[in-house]
Amino acid sequence: MGKIKTSFKVNGNPVEIELEPRRLLVSVLREDLGLTGTHHACDTTNCGACTVLVDGKAIKSCTLLGVQVNGKEVLTIEGLAKRGNLHPLQRAFIEKQGLQCGFCTSGMIMTSYWVLSQNRDWSNEEMKKMLSGNLCRCTGYKGIIESIEYAKKLMKNKAGEKGE
Repeated sequence: MGKIKTSFKVNGNPVEIELEPRRLLVSVLREDLGLTGTHHACDTTNCGACTVLVDGKAIKSCTLLGVQVNGKEVLTIEGLAKRGNLHPLQRAFIEKQGLQCGFCTSGMIMTSYWVLSQNRDWSNEEMKKMLSGNLCRCTGYKGIIESIEYAKKLMKNKAGEKGE
């Protein structure tokens, strides 16, 4: 089968690429576009290490074909940092020890980013439930939840500084 011309935005940048119809988005991001923060792990949607945002929704890119993002916007972990400054979630995961080996971290951050973008004050129990599709084999989730709580404070402070 021939390749399909596919156009979409990744982290705000337009991409035009010809793809094999059965090529997974995670492979396109990592191998074709060099965005290796999105991890390729289980291929079964069980681990969440490949989570990205597609048109603002958290999606596991191991079960989405690259051609399915034609005309859409994709946000990866690399797109969260702006002008060399880490996003508050990225900073919080570093400062509050929300990671150990780091393999699940990009998926955890992207899922957390999506959850926090819902503009709702999530309880820790609700946040744990929202993260249940992302597996971490190292931290036991305590540091992850603490990191998200800290990020919420950083984000509120940042919004307050801007007078928003």
